[in-house]
Amino acid sequence: MNDSLYLFLVYGAFFISTCILSFLINGLFLKFASNLGTRNQSENFIRWNSQVKPSLGGISFFLIFLLSIASYPIFFEQHQELFDKKLLGILGAGTLAFLLGLSDDAYNTKPLLKLIVQIACALILISTGTFISIFTDPIVNYGFTLFWVVALMNSINMLDNMDAISTVVSVATIMSALLILYLNSDGRNIYIIILIGVMASLIGFLYFNWHPAKMFMGDTGSQFLGLFLAAIGIIYFWNTPDVNAHLIPTKQFFVTILTFAIPIIDTATVVINRLMKGKSPFIGGKDHTTHSLFFMGLNERKIALLYAGICFVSMFFNFLIIKYIENWNIFHIILFSIYFLTLFWFLYAPSRKNEH
Repeated sequence: MNDSLYLFLVYGAFFISTCILSFLINGLFLKFASNLGTRNQSENFIRWNSQVKPSLGGISFFLIFLLSIASYPIFFEQHQELFDKKLLGILGAGTLAFLLGLSDDAYNTKPLLKLIVQIACALILISTGTFISIFTDPIVNYGFTLFWVVALMNSINMLDNMDAISTVVSVATIMSALLILYLNSDGRNIYIIILIGVMASLIGFLYFNWHPAKMFMGDTGSQFLGLFLAAIGIIYFWNTPDVNAHLIPTKQFFVTILTFAIPIIDTATVVINRLMKGKSPFIGGKDHTTHSLFFMGLNERKIALLYAGICFVSMFFNFLIIKYIENWNIFHIILFSIYFLTLFWFLYAPSRKNEH
């Protein structure tokens, strides 16, 4: 059996089996859910869905993340990759993010404590070698990495404001990372099986999270996903050269913001509008880009499909940038700036027309 066929069979079988496992785990949680993730609504906590439903989906993400790491030695002989310092850092920070989300779902953690733990997650990544390295000054790199991790953990959490939105966007982000790995012909990288596992866990969960949702991912899911996607963003978007081994900061910047366009735009919209109204950006509300589109007449399923479509258009542009644009110049910067700003205005403008 040639190597390509072996990898196809291994990854295909692992993807299908973890999809099924995620479906079974979430089905079991849904059947036996009691208190965890069904906390009482407080005056500072506002969900789009008025019904209280189990927020247990994130547990399956983390369990399959651990299973993916543990499964690697079964299929490949390079066991030393399990002791890679960066991977251990992601494992440690991911575990801390998971515990933070689990605590928040159970006890409604104070915002300051959440911020402290998010900073700790970022520091774990930095100290184990996972940090953005596009600047010449390491202090600037560390500071930007700290901002990136904390911001993305909160952005994914804020994006989980309507059925399936965070799930769909996270699946598309992972697919973008897998595309980069494919373009770089790195077929035996341990991160492939981890990405496939986490993506499969999301797809298995999506059955229960699609509108009308039977289950939410909760902070358990969004905090872990935010940390995981932030780390993957650092490794495969900020720091990975294109297929021609070129690492150009402005090029990496556009690859990254196109990949994470939805959470960036949604968070920016909420922060801008709430500050303009003299409100705190950290208190929940029904003023996200998803809500504005709903008030314009789109239903929850169409909004999820629209966001998925935007993600795949951005993925296509990333493919062009990484694979075919060799002589990156000001023309490309202007072109993709226009695309991002147009997308930003498309999602931001409806929020200015709705005062809900």
